[in-house]
Amino acid sequence: MLKEFKEFALKGNMLDMAVGIIIGAAFGAIVSSLVDDIIMPPIGLALGGVDFSSLFVILKGGAEGATYATVKAAQEAGAVTWNIGLFINAVIKFLIVAFALFIVIKGMNQLRRKEEEAPAAPAEPPRQEVLLEEIRDLLKK
Repeated sequence: MLKEFKEFALKGNMLDMAVGIIIGAAFGAIVSSLVDDIIMPPIGLALGGVDFSSLFVILKGGAEGATYATVKAAQEAGAVTWNIGLFINAVIKFLIVAFALFIVIKGMNQLRRKEEEAPAAPAEPPRQEVLLEEIRDLLKK
């Protein structure tokens, strides 16, 4: 089993997977920043200054009649919260990543189709067949 794992690792599959995971994590960080820092502030401003990361409902707990400015403050006070804004941010991040993957896969499919549609160049017959055809043609004359 160790030998099989060594062959698997040396084929490059492990390296390809590691590169994919690292790039995916970096892409995830970029998408998070895009959503949290670029997309959501103007949307929140357009909706009357709503900060989506602080949009939550207290389900239970906390001090009687207490209000909390952030989800973190409510949770630190022991309140059970329903984090609607964080969920909205997560959905938008998912949609961006899904769209990016769709574009990549669509491009790969187009390349495959072009490769399949391209007519393969006819293979030249072996040298022996060419010589035999020449001999046949000479005999016919």
